[in-house]
Amino acid sequence: MIMEARAKRLATPLHWGRREKAAVGGVLAALVIALVALGAYALSSGGPARRDCVDVTFASTLGGAKLKGCGAQARRICASGSFRSISSELAAACRHAGFAYKPPS
Repeated sequence: MIMEARAKRLATPLHWGRREKAAVGGVLAALVIALVALGAYALSSGGPARRDCVDVTFASTLGGAKLKGCGAQARRICASGSFRSISSELAAACRHAGFAYKPPS
């Protein structure tokens, strides 16, 4: 009894009614709206990078560490003569920011 119309049902192509088409259209419209919103957010967020910043990532006792400063703080970092273990990376970052670098003594 259960298998009576199985062959006929399997041979008949699927029929997309108005409800199915509306559901697929709604999902596609939501996907397009989400992609447009994500693109607008990506284009409008964030600001331009500052040229007077020093940012160095280096190995530390507990993993990676960062030394970061902008403006007057970056100038003090470059002129301090500290940070012997990262002198080459810090010198490159100071040159890129346009600050004079004092090597550690």
